[in-house]
Amino acid sequence: MYLIVKRIIDIVFSMVILALLSPLVILISILLFIQNRGHLFFYQQRIGYQEKPFWIIKFKTMSDKKDAEGHLMPDTERITKVGEWVRQLSLDELPQLINVLKGEMSLVGPRPLLPKYVPLYSERQHHRHDVKPGITGWAQVNGRNSISWTQKFEHDLYYVTHQSLYLDLKILWLTFIKVLQREGVNQSEMRPMQPFDGTN
Repeated sequence: MYLIVKRIIDIVFSMVILALLSPLVILISILLFIQNRGHLFFYQQRIGYQEKPFWIIKFKTMSDKKDAEGHLMPDTERITKVGEWVRQLSLDELPQLINVLKGEMSLVGPRPLLPKYVPLYSERQHHRHDVKPGITGWAQVNGRNSISWTQKFEHDLYYVTHQSLYLDLKILWLTFIKVLQREGVNQSEMRPMQPFDGTN
């Protein structure tokens, strides 16, 4: 019954949020269309429920600038002016509501990670994929990028073990508060969250 109610909440909340924020979504789309020369979205493969891959959707907040050798420049040098504003307000995540409506994600759950991280998991850490990934989660309201990967995984596993409608609603409320307060977005403006290497 919990999973049925959770899915209903995912669909209803996603549609309501998209409807209420549609003027803002249109504005962001126009600005990004101009800034990125027609490219609105960023697609990246992530790992979802039961470790099945899917394509996550975000607003494109960085350019494709490359160095002399053809490698992408560091993130801090590629983020656009519009993209920086969109990220500061956590609006780059809005298109993931499409992933939620498609059933690939939930509003609440462990954040979906890159495929390259899966072989680095401990046996216990694989259980973070026993539930659908989420736009926000217990780790995000308990530090987000300001905590270590080890702490993130522990928060993810806590959610998997204790998931409930009450916990989901609590996480959604805390996420709303933290977005308003702009807490824990990055470890610092110049040092974003470091890649997972299986130990950190």
